[in-house]
Order: sequence, then structure tokens, then C-alpha cells
Amino acid sequence: MCGITGFLDLRRATPAETLRATVKGMADTLRHRGPDDAGVWVDAEAGIALGHRRLSIIDLSPAGHQPMESPSGRYVIAFNGEIYNFLELRDELKREACGYLRLLGHSDTEVLLLAIERWGIEATLGYANGMFAFALWDRQERTLYLGRDRIGEKPLYYGWIGTTLVFGSELKALRAHAEFKGQIDHDAIALFLRHSYIPAPYSIYKGINKLQPASLLSVTSQGLQGTHLRHYWSLRDVAEQGAEQEFRGRTEEAVERLDSLLRDAVKIRMTSDVPLGSFLSGGVDSSTVTALMQAQSNRPIRTFTIGNWNPNYNEANQAALVARHLGTEHTELYVGPEQALKVIQRLPAIYDEPFADSSQIPTFLLSQLTRQYVTVGLSGDGGDEILGGYNRYVWAKRIWKTVGWAPRGLRRAAAAAITGIPTQYWDTAWQSADAILPARWIHRQPGYKLHKLARILASPDLSSFYHGLTSQWLDPASVVIGGTEPSTLLTRKNGKPKLDEFEHQMMYLDSVTYLPDDILTKIDRASMAASLEARVPLLDHRVVEFAWTLPLATKVKQRQGKWVLRQVLHRYVPRELIERPKSGFGIPLGAWLRGPLRDWAESMLDSSKLNQEGYFQPQPIRQKWTEHLSGKREWEVQLWNVLMFQAWAEEARKDPCIVLEAATAAQEANSIHHA
Repeated sequence: MCGITGFLDLRRATPAETLRATVKGMADTLRHRGPDDAGVWVDAEAGIALGHRRLSIIDLSPAGHQPMESPSGRYVIAFNGEIYNFLELRDELKREACGYLRLLGHSDTEVLLLAIERWGIEATLGYANGMFAFALWDRQERTLYLGRDRIGEKPLYYGWIGTTLVFGSELKALRAHAEFKGQIDHDAIALFLRHSYIPAPYSIYKGINKLQPASLLSVTSQGLQGTHLRHYWSLRDVAEQGAEQEFRGRTEEAVERLDSLLRDAVKIRMTSDVPLGSFLSGGVDSSTVTALMQAQSNRPIRTFTIGNWNPNYNEANQAALVARHLGTEHTELYVGPEQALKVIQRLPAIYDEPFADSSQIPTFLLSQLTRQYVTVGLSGDGGDEILGGYNRYVWAKRIWKTVGWAPRGLRRAAAAAITGIPTQYWDTAWQSADAILPARWIHRQPGYKLHKLARILASPDLSSFYHGLTSQWLDPASVVIGGTEPSTLLTRKNGKPKLDEFEHQMMYLDSVTYLPDDILTKIDRASMAASLEARVPLLDHRVVEFAWTLPLATKVKQRQGKWVLRQVLHRYVPRELIERPKSGFGIPLGAWLRGPLRDWAESMLDSSKLNQEGYFQPQPIRQKWTEHLSGKREWEVQLWNVLMFQAWAEEARKDPCIVLEAATAAQEANSIHHA
């Protein structure tokens, strides 16, 4: 696992020493991603500079040093990630070379370069099983290639600064380029308020993009005219082909096939020259990954859990039971608001742009804990999106069928009645009925969920209903000064796969938006900030492709998600240790904002401060803050979005070139708005 960065200067007039110093400065900002080694490679005649920071995982020797040249010298690569099937690729290359293959070390990067020389870039990416982002320079064709893995586990930003293309694993590397000018994009702020993240290809800066998953960008000396973006793999095609070639075997056969695929996905991700362990929450996904690791290990594996002193948010007890059953060497750490406040101060630097999934806090603390003992951690992320784990896959269509027939006026009245009762009263009433409610009706924060449902009861159609479920601020452009919300995959009519079940439509959209831009962003930045490599077996592309062939009834069954994955897990862990209401990996944010985080939040949400900065309309924010403090409504998520932007902007003000442009744009937009 590493950090990569660099640039292609089409002027080709900068001395090699200057190129080297610039790219080294960019790479040094990524030291946390690669504390073990550093390297740069430049070609002044071509105007290309590549930088690399290395976290040594496979081949700890100098033979794994990057940037790395191919044997012929044609290609040079800066690579971030892992090719899990590199031994298989190496064996195939040896076979084609009649047993002779010149290898200087045993790293996956060296095998990748050999494969590219033999088979070409796109063919090699089709064979590769991994998580990665890379910059590859073709010296013969004078072409730069930027690539990203199929699902989007590893990040890569890029953009033009005049005639120079800059790129890097994180935005901080781009900002270190001397010519970088960061103008904050108010449209991106609107997207951020809606989603709690900025969806690809957008970033917080105008002109800087995220390379989308499964993409290959090529740039020649012609600059923009010589830039081509293409996809070497398509989840839409996978989903549509899976629907056409649906798995027709018995349920037991589906469970067996999934078990086999997951065992191998876990096995190849256990290849490491450094110690590794597993994140364990006690839920279905992490318990499955942990069980399959332990089943293929000849000694107890290391497992790690973050606990919370609030029992409504604590999964550590369940995780400990699973760990005890599997016989792992288990470590847990309980955290409270004091640790959270310390982490909050680091979040702007960790994420580089506004990001507001509040589970970012325990995820970072878990990564810190894990890194004290191992260098690689396997994570259970991805199971919800590919195998139907979210509650909306179980309830959204059912609820819509129940209420969608009613006139919108009647639904608005019902919503008003629901929100007229404070969330705390709903919570109290629900808790008093726990003893008589079925297990599937027992939820954390029932009042918050009822209020969220009420906000979208008047949706015009089922697609809008789903969009509302995945939104935080429903009209963010009315809050962001000078911001107009751009279209995304969630709002465009075209580009969605042809799938019969709406549940599968939701799973697809979550897999190409929420999964890479929220879940995988969260785990990448949190783990890398702790210099820890996180691997995600459930997102092995073979598992994903098989999951899309499975009928919906094997995923969502008996009003429960991830049914087929649960059957796999029950082979290793007793049902009674796992089956409980889904709670997620969170913190009691609403209570903390009313308590230990209140003073900090109040300072960030001060009306005069908001007015002076010129990003937000203060009135709707202050109204939500007042209602939240009173306990009448739970606006923790909406407020957290604003707070995370404010914290990020406060950090960004330390960079004069960004602050001046951002302030000017905000003031101009504000004057237009109030004209």
C-alpha cells in the first residue's frame, strides 16, 4: 500500500532538478501512506515526473522500490495497492516464456509491469484481481496512463493546471505543486450537503476530478486533445448480464459457490510479508471475513474491535463472543467523546476535502488500534451493497406500495403528524414496546428513522423516494450560497441498468456511488492515516460478478438482507451469535452534539461566522441547530455535514491561495444572491 503522485508538464522546459524537487515535495505530503520508502523518477525531455511513498507489504527488499521500470525500459510505474493474484499471473508469464522469466524481486508491481509488456495495459487490467491506483508512463508512445481498480478501493485525483496535468492519491499532494490554485466549487458543496460526501468525478476544487472506478485515463503530448477516458470493466454490464444469466441452481449450491469464492478471496488477501489481522464488529460481514481467515490459518489470527460506552452503539460484546467462538487473539478499545474530539481535529487533514460519514471517527480509531499490532487489516465492507444488506432493500418498496397510492396532500399531512411528535417521544414509546415487538421491528433511533421517512413521504415516485432515503439535506442548493446542485448517477435518467427489481436498482446505484465515494473513501483515508493497509475481500470482482447472478430472493428473504451470506456464516459461527437487529458502525453523535461537543459545534455554527465566510445561508442551519438542541428533532447528520465543511474550511484557510479565491467567489455569489 502506498501513495502516488506526479505531473506531466507539456511545456517540457523545466530542468530535471526542479522536476525532481517538485515531485518529491508532492510525494512527501503522502508520507503517512508510505512511511517505509520514497522514490522519484523524472524525464525532463518529456516533462514527466512520478513520485512514490511506500508502505512495504510484499517484498520488503529494495527490489520493491518505486517508481519501477519494466525490464525493457519502456514503462515506468508508480503503483498504489495490491494485485492479489500476482503469483498466478507470474506463473502464466513463465509458461508463455517457456519457463524463463527475469525477476529482480518478488513484488506484485514487478509482475504487473511484466504483464503489461507482454499483454498490454487493458488486457492486464482484465486479468488482474486487486485494489489499485497507478500512474504508468509509456516512454515509447510518450503517453501517461492513470488507472483505478474496478470497485474504487484506491483513490486517484487529477486535473489540469494550465498546461500541466497533476495527479495524486490525495488532494494534499496536488496542493503541494507550486502552480496549484484551489478555487472551492460551491456546486460541490451542495452535493456534499446532500450526500455527506462529494461524489465522483467531482471534488471540492474546480477543475480537479476523481478518477472513477474501473477507468483508464490516457494523456499524450497533445494535452486535452490527446486525453481519453475509457472503462475496462463495467458494473452496469455485470448487473445486466447477471440478470440475463441468473443462477438457476439450488439454494444450497448458491451457498456453496459463495463460500468457495469468499474463501479464496480471503485466502489471496492473506498473502503478506508483514503481520495482518481483521476488523471485527460482530456483524455478518466482518464475522464472515474473520471466520474464513481463521479457517485458513494454522494459528489464532488477530482481531480488533472498537467499543462504545453507550450501550445503544456498542457492538464490542457481540464481537467478543464471535472472537471467542473462533479462537482469535482479540483486542478491543472503548472510546468516548474525549477521543472523538481529538480525532475531529485531525479529520480535515485526513480526508483533504469535506467528508461527513460520522463513522469516520471510530474507523480511524480502529485503524490506529490495529496498526499497533499489525500492518494489514481485512475489512468486511461491501457486503451490504452487493448482497442486499441495507434496510432500504427490505422496506423501501414495501413502504411505497403501502403509501404511494395516497394523494400527496394526504401524505404531507401524515408526515406533519409524524414530525409533530419529537423524536425522543417516539424513542420512548418504541422502547416501552420492545418486549412485544418482533425482532425485525427493534431499531436504534426509531424516532430519527420515522422523521427521516416522514421527510420523503410526499415523493412523486419510487425513484424519488429512494433518492430521498439516500439524501441528508433535501434542498442543499437553497443552503449553499452560489451553489447549484449538478446531476449525478442518482439523478440522471440514462445510464442505469435494465433490471426488473427495484431493489436491484438500488443496490446498483449504491454500489457505484455510496460504496466508492463514502464507504471505501472512509476506510482508505482512515487506515492510511494510521499507515495501515486495509483489504476488502467481499469486493473481489469474482464475488461481485457472482452476486449479480443471484436472484433477489437469495439476498433479501424473510424480511432480512444478506440471506445467502448469512447461510455461509452459519457454517462457521452459530446463528444465535449473529442474528440481531442491524445497527451499523456509529457513534451517539446526536447526544454528543448536545453534550460534550456542543461548545465546539456552537462555535462552528455561529451566525456571524457563517455570514462572514459566505458559504452558507445561516438561517436554516441555525434553525436545525436549535431544534436539535431542544430534542424536538434529530438533525445530527445534516448538522454534521455543515460542521465537517466548517472544520475543513478552517484548515484550508492556512493555504492563502485557496482561501483568497474561495472568499472572493463566496462574496461575489453572496452579492448576487441578495441583489
